[in-house]
Amino acid sequence: MDTASHSDHKSQFTAFLDTQHRGEYDQQIREMAKAADGRTSQRLLVSVNDIRQFDPKLATQLLRQPLRFLAPWTEVVTERVQYATGKKNTSESISLAARTHLGFIGTFGSHQVSPRELRASQLGTMVCVEGVITRCSITRPKVVRSVHWCASTQQHITREYRDSTALDMNIVAVVNAETESKDNPKIHPLQASRSSPSSDADGNILETEFGLSVYKDHQCVTIQEPPESAPLGQLPRSVEVFLDDDLVDTVKPGDRVKCSGIYRALTHSSPITSGVFRTVVLANSLTFHGHGNTAASLSPRDLANIRKIAKQLELERSIQDTSDAVSSGFGRILHALGAGFAPSICGHESIKRALILQLVGGTEKSLVSGSRLRGDINVLLVGDPSTAKSQLLRASMRVAPLAVSTTGRGSSGVGLTAAVAQDPETGDRRLEAGAVVLADRGLVCIDEFDKMSAGDRVAIHEVMEQQTVTLAKAGIHASLNARCAVLAAANPVYGQYDTDRRPQENVGLHVALSRTAFLHECTAWCF
Repeated sequence: MDTASHSDHKSQFTAFLDTQHRGEYDQQIREMAKAADGRTSQRLLVSVNDIRQFDPKLATQLLRQPLRFLAPWTEVVTERVQYATGKKNTSESISLAARTHLGFIGTFGSHQVSPRELRASQLGTMVCVEGVITRCSITRPKVVRSVHWCASTQQHITREYRDSTALDMNIVAVVNAETESKDNPKIHPLQASRSSPSSDADGNILETEFGLSVYKDHQCVTIQEPPESAPLGQLPRSVEVFLDDDLVDTVKPGDRVKCSGIYRALTHSSPITSGVFRTVVLANSLTFHGHGNTAASLSPRDLANIRKIAKQLELERSIQDTSDAVSSGFGRILHALGAGFAPSICGHESIKRALILQLVGGTEKSLVSGSRLRGDINVLLVGDPSTAKSQLLRASMRVAPLAVSTTGRGSSGVGLTAAVAQDPETGDRRLEAGAVVLADRGLVCIDEFDKMSAGDRVAIHEVMEQQTVTLAKAGIHASLNARCAVLAAANPVYGQYDTDRRPQENVGLHVALSRTAFLHECTAWCF
C-alpha cells in the first residue's frame, strides 16, 4: 500500500468517525482510553451498517478488500486513544498500538455465510460465519515485538514479527519508527522476521529481554455449522478461527456464535506443496448468536389461528367451569396436537401426547439459594421390536427446531458428552464438544439405548439430571452446558415386554429410570 492511499483511507475513516454517529464512537474511544494501560487489549466495534449509510461504495470495498482498510483505520483509532490518554509519541505508545484493534459488526449481506458456504472466491474478503463452537485450544502467548540487549554496543535492538496471520503489524512498525527516533535513540529496529535473532549484523551476541518484549494472546477454535442446518446424509462442515488478545477465552464448546473476520489461506512451511492450502478465519469480532435461530418460525396465518383458538378457549372457560383434563381447553388442545403428531403411525396416543409435552418443555427455575431446577423432560420408550419406537424418534426430530440424533451402539461416552483431544499440528490439548453439548437448548434422540455399554450410559446420567458435562482429565477441568431433553428408545431385556414383571425388570436400566420423567412401554404392533 502506497503512502497516498494509506493517508486517503485514514482521511475517509476520520470523516466517518466525525460525521456518522460521532457521539457513540467517541464514547467508545473515551472508554478505551480510560482502560488503556499498555497491557489490556482494546477493540473498537464499528457497524458495517453505519459505514454503508455513510458511503455504500466504501462498505462494499471494505467487505471485498479489508486488508487495504484495516491497517490505516486501526491507526486512526490508535492515534485517538493515544491523544485521549496523552501518550502520543511516548515509550508507552508502542505497547498501546499493539493492544488496539478494530472489529466489525452488523449486516454483512452475501458475506454472511456458514462454514459450508465458504469458497475459494471469498479468500481475502471479510466474512461473517455463523455456527457452533466444537473445539477450543488452550491460550498461548504470541510474540509481537521482541527487545534484545547487545552487551558489546550497550544498545537495545528491537525486532517485529510477522506471519500470514498478522494483519496489524504495519501499525506497530509506523509507531515504532516515530517513537524510537524521538524518545529513545539507542533503540535500533531490525527488519521484521519470523525467527528470534541471536546476533546482530556485526556478529555481536544478543540477549533477549523477555520483560520488555510485547506479546499477544492467541487461541484457535473450530466453528461448525449448526446440526439442524446440515444436509441429511452429509458430514457437517467446519472452519478454524484464530482469536487474538481480547477475543481469547470468550467462548467454549457448545456456544453459538457469529464471527466476523478475514478469510485467508496460510502458506506452507515446506517449499514443496500439493497446491492445497490451509484456510482459516482471522477474527476481528465475536458475538454470541444465542438460540434465536432455533425458534420455530410462525407465519401470520399460524399466529391468527393461535389467537383464534385462544379466544375460543377463553370463551368456553367463562361459560363452563370443569376440572376434567380431557374436556378442558388444555386437554382438547393436547389431544388435537397428539392426533396431528406423526399421523402415519397408528395408535400410541398417550406416547404422542407425552412427546408433545417434551417438545414444549417445562419451566426452568433458579432458586434464591443458587439451586437450579431443570425444565426439560426426559422420555424413555421401551417396547417390543417393530412397534414404531424409531419412527417416533424421527417424528420428534422433524418437529424440534434443534435436534441431534445418535444410536447407542455407534456412540461412546466421550462422543456423547465431551472429550479432550490432542492437536496434531501443535500438540496442545483441546476440548471437543459431544452430541449433548451441541444440542444445548434442544433435543437429543438416542436409539437402541439398551445397546450402550454400562460405562457409556453412565456418562449421560449427569446430563439428564444436572444438565452439565464436567470434565477433569489431562490437566483440563471444565464444565459445559448441556441443557437438553433426552428422548431414548430401548428394547426389553427379554426381547418382549412382560407385563407381569415390574418396569425395572423389563428395562434393566435402573439408574436411568430415576432420571426419566416419563416411561412408556410400546406393546402394540404397528403395521
